[in-house]
Amino acid sequence: MSKINLSTPEVAVREIRLGSVTGFHGNASELVECSRCGTLKDKKRSFSQCLGCSTSNAACMTILIQDAAVISHGPVGCSTCLHEFAFTYRVNAELRNVKNPTQRKIYSTNLTEKDTIYGGAVKLEETIREAYNRSKPNVIFVLTTCAAGIIGDDVESVTNKLETELGIPVVAIFCEGFRSKMWTSGFDAGYHGIARKLIKPAEKKRNIINVINFWGSDVFNKWFNRFGFEANYITPYSTLETLRHSSEAVCTVQACATLGSYLATALDQEFGVPELKNSPPYGIAQTDRWFRELGQLIGKEKEVEDFLKEEKEKYLPQIEEIRKKLAGKTAYVTAGASHGHSLIAMLSELGMKAVGAAIFHHDPKYDSDSEDADTLKHTVEDYGDVPNYTVCNKQEFELVNVLNRLRPDILFARHGGMTLWGAKFGIPSLLVGDEHFGMGYEGLVKYGNLILETLENDEFVKNLEKHAVNPYTKWWLEQEPYTFLKGGRK
Repeated sequence: MSKINLSTPEVAVREIRLGSVTGFHGNASELVECSRCGTLKDKKRSFSQCLGCSTSNAACMTILIQDAAVISHGPVGCSTCLHEFAFTYRVNAELRNVKNPTQRKIYSTNLTEKDTIYGGAVKLEETIREAYNRSKPNVIFVLTTCAAGIIGDDVESVTNKLETELGIPVVAIFCEGFRSKMWTSGFDAGYHGIARKLIKPAEKKRNIINVINFWGSDVFNKWFNRFGFEANYITPYSTLETLRHSSEAVCTVQACATLGSYLATALDQEFGVPELKNSPPYGIAQTDRWFRELGQLIGKEKEVEDFLKEEKEKYLPQIEEIRKKLAGKTAYVTAGASHGHSLIAMLSELGMKAVGAAIFHHDPKYDSDSEDADTLKHTVEDYGDVPNYTVCNKQEFELVNVLNRLRPDILFARHGGMTLWGAKFGIPSLLVGDEHFGMGYEGLVKYGNLILETLENDEFVKNLEKHAVNPYTKWWLEQEPYTFLKGGRK
């Protein structure tokens, strides 16, 4: 039976499909071993401070499509998390060389208590028509919320009916927050809808390479153009037309395997577009592996070797100088799974030591079911073990406790709001906004210089520590960080 089933409207969540977990603490090597031998078990928390919502991640992948409208089918409060992607779209458009970013089109069906009794299907129909009449999008996405899921609205029937009526794709994305503890299941839900309803079988192959990414700078075209190819970005700043023709690409690459695992496999399995499975190009070892696999997929092995040789001659001396300056420095990383592994690889390559990490979830495998895609395994094998490795679904009380104990020289955080906790302890903290910034040899140099600058300019956080009020009590800071993680330490 196929692993990816595009005939069904809903995608299996990661807990079921991949055996993903949100509770673990120990060493990174232990987690790799448990993942490989099938003994990994999720640990429960008897107390949780907050959780991410799958709807937000599905919105992230659909709102950033240039000619799309997105409808949140639920109470209006559920749509309040969507505005951040409209802001992100406009602010980061310059990174992707988008000259005139279009206005985002976000709507809500505004379900009320009455609708939860009588159903929201009629309201959904009206909202889809209203969204079409107001903004004339080329595609409409309907994101389900917990309220819509609980009352059992037949969203698929409504979207199919309106698709026929309006003559454009109307795609149901089933991403209710209670569906999965893995916020990343929202990525899968969004990409399932895109693969199921938008991507068309290829009529011919073109010199394009699919790039599944967030909204980082356009480093891929600089690389691909050298080999005679262009980047086809999925999904930020893509259009219905570019998505439809993504089946014509020669291969698919990913900025983060956590993000792209599902869609890359769907493109491979259903549309014959091979997936580059190796870890993204962070750090020298992984950059070499990534480019060499790319060379094999596009038939440019010699050109890739020439490129790598030039890059090493240009950047290795600079990397070595940065290593000397960063030698002995310690770091703590908090980020999503695969990108967090890449950050650990990158700072390790620069001579620093990862003294711990809080990674938001863990996938013991990816949809391709290939060990080549195991980014944590690569990082451990290339750079050694990582102690104090925690799988923690954004429980900030655990992060605060650990930072208070470890006191690293610098905190790396992928998501906004996390750097605050490092700063309150006087720890220089670096927010990783552009996920492409540190890629390749040049990226190591740029990131290394940014780290040095962050470490040197620590006066603000040192002063903040003297005056900041920590909302967590002395009692909690004296507890074992994983007090509320059922099962305790192994």
